[in-house]
Amino acid sequence: MPATLRDVAERAQVSMRTVSNVVSGYAHVSERMRTRVLAAIEELDYRPNPVARTLRTGRTGMLALVVPEIDVPYFSELARDVIDAAAEVGYRVMIDQTGHDHERERQLLTGEDRTMLFDGLLFSPLVTKSELLAMHGSMRMPLILLGEHEFDGRYDHVAIDNVAAARDAVNHLIAIGRTRIAAIGSQPLEEYATPLQRSAGYETALAAAGLERRPDYVTTAAHYSRSDGYAAARALLELPTPPDAIFCFSDLLAIGAMRAVFDAGLRVPEDIAVIGIDDVEEGRFSRPTLSTISLDTPFIARESVRRIIARIEDPTLPATEIVAPHRLLVRESTRPIVGEG
Repeated sequence: MPATLRDVAERAQVSMRTVSNVVSGYAHVSERMRTRVLAAIEELDYRPNPVARTLRTGRTGMLALVVPEIDVPYFSELARDVIDAAAEVGYRVMIDQTGHDHERERQLLTGEDRTMLFDGLLFSPLVTKSELLAMHGSMRMPLILLGEHEFDGRYDHVAIDNVAAARDAVNHLIAIGRTRIAAIGSQPLEEYATPLQRSAGYETALAAAGLERRPDYVTTAAHYSRSDGYAAARALLELPTPPDAIFCFSDLLAIGAMRAVFDAGLRVPEDIAVIGIDDVEEGRFSRPTLSTISLDTPFIARESVRRIIARIEDPTLPATEIVAPHRLLVRESTRPIVGEG
């Protein structure tokens, strides 16, 4: 039979409460007692019963991470970093994806039939509208928003400064002498923050440099995928005066765009410079390597886990926003051309 809490207490010659405190990570246990209990746990190969722990503490030791698409490199890298950060504080993570589905996001936000599975929810939405967030009031699970929505004071938010990130990317293209700068990733029919903010950063940089914002240089992308980047770039290259640089709202869009440039018989960066946002691993090994705005996913993961744990401990904490750092990484796709400005 598997060892029980009582077996451990008898082997260590301590009370069952002391064993429970050690297993639960309670800080106020003497080092001598903790050592005895841990030795007994090791000798008996004791495994805590998670169901019993949940009944006793009201907590599961589980966090949920919800992303739009787990196979998008940015989100898979974020998931890895969240799992690592949660493990450091004794939590496990279950991952779910919404697939850009409003109804799926609604179900997850309202916690229908699932609120007891997790102690907290880390949510990275793409298509959730503000009215869906209001539905979260029907559940009491702590919620942290990641990356997307503008902070409105209701929910903790670990954010990306999308305006600044986009502005930095376009300013780099301007600095290497590009003047006909297109953008791929606009989504004017959607209301969520990322494309709106990255469009704003693009336009701000152009205006500051005295460059014209040409409507035909701004292309939409239903999803931030390689195929959408490829299709949008092909359309740009067919213009009477094609761009000499393309700012893409994600690295995957940029990788697709570079392929379109090559298929048109042109070169990156000699004919068209290309830059993205995310710093996914694929861009570090593409040819040419992809210049990008690197988003600090380890920072986002650490801060989101730290904040969700704090909210689990004290649900009355006021909501806060934490802005993740970003930095420009100049690689081959925007290398200045010898002999040009």
